[in-house]
Amino acid sequence: MTTSPARARAVRPVAASLWFLPVATRVPLKFGPETLTEVVCARVRLTVEDRQGRRAHGWGETPLSVQWVWPSPLTHAERQQALMGLCVDLVHAWSEFDRFGHPLEVGRAFLDERLPDLTRAANLRAPGRDPLPHLAALVCNSPFDLALHDAFGNLHGIDLYQAYGADWLESDLAAFLEPAEDARGRISFQNLRPDAFLTPRRNCLTAWHLVGGLDKLEPHDLDGTEPNDGYPVHLRDWIARDGLTCLKIKLRGDDPAWDFDRLQRVGRIAAETGVQWLSADFNCVVRDPSYVVETLDRLLVERPDTFARLLYVEQPFPYDLEAHPLDVRSVSARKPLFLDESAHDWRVVRLGRSLGWTGVALKTCKTQTEAILALCWARAHGMTLMVQDLTNPMLAQIPHLLLAAHAGTIQGVETNAMQFYPDASAPEATVHPGLYRRREGMVRLDSIQGPGFGIRVEEIPRSLPEPAAARQ
Repeated sequence: MTTSPARARAVRPVAASLWFLPVATRVPLKFGPETLTEVVCARVRLTVEDRQGRRAHGWGETPLSVQWVWPSPLTHAERQQALMGLCVDLVHAWSEFDRFGHPLEVGRAFLDERLPDLTRAANLRAPGRDPLPHLAALVCNSPFDLALHDAFGNLHGIDLYQAYGADWLESDLAAFLEPAEDARGRISFQNLRPDAFLTPRRNCLTAWHLVGGLDKLEPHDLDGTEPNDGYPVHLRDWIARDGLTCLKIKLRGDDPAWDFDRLQRVGRIAAETGVQWLSADFNCVVRDPSYVVETLDRLLVERPDTFARLLYVEQPFPYDLEAHPLDVRSVSARKPLFLDESAHDWRVVRLGRSLGWTGVALKTCKTQTEAILALCWARAHGMTLMVQDLTNPMLAQIPHLLLAAHAGTIQGVETNAMQFYPDASAPEATVHPGLYRRREGMVRLDSIQGPGFGIRVEEIPRSLPEPAAARQ
């Protein structure tokens, strides 16, 4: 029997190393009821091997954003230690996962076969604790999955996004995805690979700036507690410095007066400074679609210019759609409505579409594997795409921007690490200057070159501490 070219190029993971890199914010970032002032980034080097015994390393990194992945009454320290403990477990699990295939095949198999058991084991270590959710487990797993994809490209000497076609991936998308019923009947994924749904890479992307709930908007908001570090300290200065044209507004979701005031204040500033687009993020705390509907309808009547600039609304409702199956068509009839925290699996995207959601905000922190599969399912079913940030510094920024460059988003990419910890990425910026500073409202990807994700890690002047865990 003749071996297909794709099967001959299969790899398996054989070793992994993990580092924890702490980063402090220069200003606080509010996530719903919690506030982020520091984060630990998990950096992974994964080694893969092909059937001929050739080996290559790949790199992945993700911020373990406790407040975002695990809302809970548990302390920040308790949750962070649990996430870091699961990352250590993943070092051993990935090193022992004896499965050959394309990164999508191996990554999907790991998500199905190993991650649920590892999550249960992590929760058993602390009986009675508020359980670690699936979203948190995905974020812990994502640097390993990202490193797997990077290593595949590095081993074969190709840009990773060239590896999502039939020459490299033996399984078609029907092996991963099921269609949904629509007016045209069932959509078949047979004989299709991800390259059918990806767009040619763009090297210049419009950058979305995050307006956090604690961010100062204008000079008269300043109270003297702002950092004196040479970076802007209010929104108007950020717009002027970076030439911003797109603003994402964090809202409370449980205080309609505050939310409306925030929307109209930022909308006024946008009108006066030439900002073209706004989006609204209600942070998963809204329980009744009427809350969003009434906010949007009031905005339409009282500030129609701001309503016109509002490009989409992001994840107002609890991200567990199965536990909270809200019909949200009343919202999506007014503005495009994007799944974010919920969109960790194409099956949840399918459920969301049946409830009235119209778009998907992709994130590499939920694994490259899931991001690519969700992208394909959503695009096949006519859903709009966006790529959202997890305030990604350092290496985490690179696959994040590359996904946006190939996803055909509704408008550019959200990127805000330069707002909250700009100096954290200084070593990486010496090699990739266009990724870590927004100019004329854009980020540039020209420096991303070479195989895998084009990270060029050997050129980056960063010294790493001793690994927190390693299996060779």
